Amino acid sequence: MTKDQEDTEKWREKLTPEEYRITREKGTERAFSGEYCNTKDVGAYNCRCCGEQLFLSDGKYDSGCGWPSFFQPADDKTIREESDTTHGMTRTEVMCENCGAHLGHVFEDGPQPTGLRYCINSASIKLEKT
Repeated sequence: MTKDQEDTEKWREKLTPEEYRITREKGTERAFSGEYCNTKDVGAYNCRCCGEQLFLSDGKYDSGCGWPSFFQPADDKTIREESDTTHGMTRTEVMCENCGAHLGHVFEDGPQPTGLRYCINSASIKLEKT
C-alpha cells in the first residue's frame, strides 16, 4: 500500500463520508446546512481532522452567507492559503497548515479590523466549548 493509500484509509476511518468529502476532496456543504452556521457558543474551532486550533469564537460573526464566518484565524500560522480557480472563479482556498484539510475560502468583504471573511465549512471544524 502506498503512503497516499494509507493516508486515504486513515482519513476514511476517522471521518464521516461527508467530512471526508469536504476536508479531503475539497467539497462544500450546502449553504445554511452546517452545524455551526448559527452557533454563538464560546470556544475554539479546531480542525476536524487533526485537532489544530484554527479559529476562536470572538472572531466569528454572522455574514449571512450560509457558512460559519470569521474575520481572522486564531493564528496566521495555522492557516495555509492557495489560489483556487475551480468552478470558473478565482478564489483563495484556506486549509489547515498542519494536515492540509480543506476548510473553505477567504474573501475580502468582511468586517473590520481585518476586512476578511473566512467562509468555513462546519464539517471542517469542531467546536471545543469553553
